[in-house]
Order: sequence, then C-alpha cells, then structure tokens
Amino acid sequence: MKSKQNTGGLVYSTEHGKFCPKCKKPVGRCICKQQQKNKISPNDGIIRIGRETKGRKGKGVSLIHGVPLQGKELQAFAKELKKKCGSGGTLKDGVIEIQGDHRERLLEILSKKDGWIVKLAGG
Repeated sequence: MKSKQNTGGLVYSTEHGKFCPKCKKPVGRCICKQQQKNKISPNDGIIRIGRETKGRKGKGVSLIHGVPLQGKELQAFAKELKKKCGSGGTLKDGVIEIQGDHRERLLEILSKKDGWIVKLAGG
C-alpha cells in the first residue's frame, strides 16, 4: 500500500549533494536562505525595551525590539549600546540583548535619537 503523503521527491544526489526540502533545489543554490536574508522584520515604528530572565538561570537581560536598522548598522549600534551600558550582550534575530537590567539607561539613550519612539515594555 502506497503512502498518500508526498515525501517531497529527491533528498540527496551524488552530483549535487543535499536538496532543500522547501524549494527543492540543491543546498548550494537554495533560494529559501536568500529570501530570509532579504526579509525585513515587521516594524510598527516603536522601539520597545523589555527585560527577560527566561532560559538564563535567573539572570536578566534587557531586550530591545524594533530598531529600524539592518545588518552591519544594527551590529554597530548594538556594540555602541553595550559600551554605553558597560556590559556585554548580543544580537539575535534583529533583537539586541544587553546583559543586566539597563532599561532606564537605554530609554534615555534611545530617546535622544531623532524620530525614534521608545517605550518600556513588560512589567
């Protein structure tokens, strides 16, 4: 008895290697990755600063969502914020994470930028 599910076709070829399950092209020529890189996150024009401890063994980080910058500009801006807070941090999926609770300081810094609306999010 044949399965009614479509398995997606070819998975591996000795000529091309692995194939992407979404676009069915060889991984080297996959268009899914390019589409994700070009995809700009939806932004309502408001930068939100929050605090989170989930998955960090009780240690808090300040999260900054909605910064209207992309790529290297966003990385440079994250580095500048980390310096001004005197703390470490990272950039994940367009969200800047600063170690520690620096919400008030970040609100002050981001409010000085021209045309940016900044709000504290969460409790």
